[in-house]
Amino acid sequence: MSEEDYEGIPRNKIPWDPKINYEKCVACGKCIDFCHRKAFRLEEKDGKKRTVVETNRCVIFCQGCEDVCPTGAITHPSKKKTQDVIDKQKKAENLLRSRRG
Repeated sequence: MSEEDYEGIPRNKIPWDPKINYEKCVACGKCIDFCHRKAFRLEEKDGKKRTVVETNRCVIFCQGCEDVCPTGAITHPSKKKTQDVIDKQKKAENLLRSRRG
């Protein structure tokens, strides 16, 4: 399995990216330092630093950045809903394979 897929499902088909509440985020960079997949980066706009999410880089079901965020500005989608999406994708892929013979 590559980092571009999860259990055979293309990573871009799985809705698991962190969300940042910019009213809480202080752009401290702790999430950037924590994430080995580089799911975050700092961007400077109009003289202000802002943490932004790099889409599809987060490890599926990892929520470590939530734990290191001192202001609670980071959240993730529901694990159950994400697992439901993965299960549907697997079922569709298995159906395709069985039709191919």
